[in-house]
Amino acid sequence: MRKPYALPLSVLLSFLLAPLVLLAPAASRAYAADNGSWSVYPFATQLSARPYFILSADPGTTVRDKVTLTNKTGTPLAFRLYAADAYNTVRDGGFAVRTAKERQREVGAWARPARSRVTVPAHGSVTVPFTLRVPERAEPGDHAGALVALDERVDAGSGAVAMGVQRAVGARIYLRVGGPTVPALAVEKVRISHHQPLVPGTGTSTATITYTLHNTGNVTLDPRVRLRAEGLFGRTLLSRNLTRIPAQLLPGQRVRLSEPWHGAPQLDWGDVTLTASAQGTRQSASTSFLALPWLVLALVVAAALGGAAVLRARGGRGWPWAPGASPGRVRPWPFRGRRDRARPSVPAPPSPPEPSTPSRRRSSPSARP
Repeated sequence: MRKPYALPLSVLLSFLLAPLVLLAPAASRAYAADNGSWSVYPFATQLSARPYFILSADPGTTVRDKVTLTNKTGTPLAFRLYAADAYNTVRDGGFAVRTAKERQREVGAWARPARSRVTVPAHGSVTVPFTLRVPERAEPGDHAGALVALDERVDAGSGAVAMGVQRAVGARIYLRVGGPTVPALAVEKVRISHHQPLVPGTGTSTATITYTLHNTGNVTLDPRVRLRAEGLFGRTLLSRNLTRIPAQLLPGQRVRLSEPWHGAPQLDWGDVTLTASAQGTRQSASTSFLALPWLVLALVVAAALGGAAVLRARGGRGWPWAPGASPGRVRPWPFRGRRDRARPSVPAPPSPPEPSTPSRRRSSPSARP
């Protein structure tokens, strides 16, 4: 019965791109990307050893160089040699390159080795020339990539279901295109999540701070990040330099990172600030946090729900701002307010009539003497 294999769309590649110091067969000191079976490094003489391809060119010009492949095994090895664009991995910001099947846009599209298929004899080396043509409209600044030697054989794994693996090694290319350079770094999407014990004081509280580093400029940066947390009244809870950051952040790349905070406060309210800096650039971003244990939160919610139930049962009476109260009128709490009712006016008793002045009785004309 044949063993089934699980092969992903882009076959898993083990790119070993960290520089290692090796002794070349000619006793000259060279730097190489190595996986133990073969290595790839810039062509060098005894007087000129290079860790990477560090190139510079203006738009519309061509650069010519050579790459050396060394076979460290006792059998000949056949490789596919191609140029690829580089990027930062989202997980940890590591240096990675595109596969041969992916579309290349910069260094991977501009560089061309003289041979795409190379066979290296046992314990031998082969040097291959390549050209790098910079387009007229190339963006100024830094562009990164690699020359990759891919062993197209698929190594079979063990077990009932195996994962096919192809191995590749690449020599890094750092190209700077002439023109204005702008270093710029941004800190984005700062978040904090707490992990606290149910009962305050019965365990250790931790928090996880996540954020995104974004190179918004056109040069490769060596970022540094400082974390600072402040509680109520400006108390400093945490202040340290972070180490889980990429050594190099390529232009235009975003990396999502996280930082644990052991011993985070269990009951506090404050801010977390991340300050990222590199040569020629500096920026900060903050977020607020409320540390509240689950038990305390449950009690607060229960009290709020109980108060709401009492309010509904009383029909809004007895509260400063009760439903149905007229705007602008505040009822004192906890006493019921007395409304001042206007009393109807009572008519005043009539004043006594003023006595009239008595008049003298007039006599008739006939009564006169």
